[in-house]
Amino acid sequence: MTATFCEYKPGLEGIPATKSSISFVDGQKGILEYRGIAIEELTKQGSFLETAYLLIWGKLPSEQQLKEFQNDILYHRRIKYRIRDMMKCCPETAHPMDALQTSAAALGLFYARRALDDPEYIRKAVVRILAKIPTMVAAFHQMRRGNDAITPNDNLDYAANFLYMLTEREPHPLEAQIFDVCLTLHAEHTINASTFSAMVTASTLTDPYAVVASAVGTLAGPLHGGANEEVLLMLENIDSLENVEPFVQNLIANKQKIMGFGHRVYKVKDPRARILQGLAEKLFDQTGHDRYYEMAVELERIIEGKLGQKGIYPNVDFYSGLVYRKLGIPSDLFTPIFAIARVAGWLAHWKEQLAVNRIFRPTQIYTGEHNAPYIPMEER
Repeated sequence: MTATFCEYKPGLEGIPATKSSISFVDGQKGILEYRGIAIEELTKQGSFLETAYLLIWGKLPSEQQLKEFQNDILYHRRIKYRIRDMMKCCPETAHPMDALQTSAAALGLFYARRALDDPEYIRKAVVRILAKIPTMVAAFHQMRRGNDAITPNDNLDYAANFLYMLTEREPHPLEAQIFDVCLTLHAEHTINASTFSAMVTASTLTDPYAVVASAVGTLAGPLHGGANEEVLLMLENIDSLENVEPFVQNLIANKQKIMGFGHRVYKVKDPRARILQGLAEKLFDQTGHDRYYEMAVELERIIEGKLGQKGIYPNVDFYSGLVYRKLGIPSDLFTPIFAIARVAGWLAHWKEQLAVNRIFRPTQIYTGEHNAPYIPMEER
């Protein structure tokens, strides 16, 4: 048997892992499309649930289809009392992403029948996951503060209801609209780490709740989710406009990463960052001045001048934290909100994987010894 040569790429960088029609990215031109539709068009004209339907079922819904989808999700927002009781046992100091992974996996205890060839089972799983994940995030936030979870408000749409469950205050329509756009922007982005994790898990033909739980666990890692939280910490450390330039010079001199800048794919400004910046300005016009935003704009200006030729520009995380902060969302919920949105993309890839499934089984390049002796215990 002859050995085959395998080219090794750390992190599988640039190696296609699948064929997909879900989303497209051109990192050189700053293009992002969902099912061929530009992200700019979807955020101007659509809603998050309309986008989720598009991603998962491959086409924009009719008016009746969207209404039925929205009503199904509204009906399934509540979570089983046993799941709520389990969440109350989580430590108050637990990170919300760990609580979310546990809760998402727990859904499988109640709905784990694996009828993966049944379109009705797939639809019900999609609806339950999209409906219940935001409720679980908001419920844990209340419980860790010693409060009961806030019951979903059936008079509010998807985005407004989540903000309501966090605060028991109905958000201003502009706040709800901006949050809905944020969800759309984070809904999908080709084969990133958490999506690949979801696909590998899905390829074993386990239930979709395990698929989502594995993706949440992957997103929780600091190299994937959480950068927008780090951007806010960075701005807090900078503290003033006068400190921006020396702060940047110090990071560059020490070859340190600048949070919210650079992307594995985009070599121009992330199109999602452009949209988020516009949302931030609209929100600040409505709710008042934010000095952190002024610092962020100055930071972008300086870094573009110093590192733009290297393809280092703001990514989606740079402005999203500023928007969430202005909406009154605690910083450790930023990544769970990422998960609420990205569930749509994970489920789209789960459904696509089922249609052409083959279990993932990559190979390796062995670098260890051969014919090594077993050393008796007394000689070690």
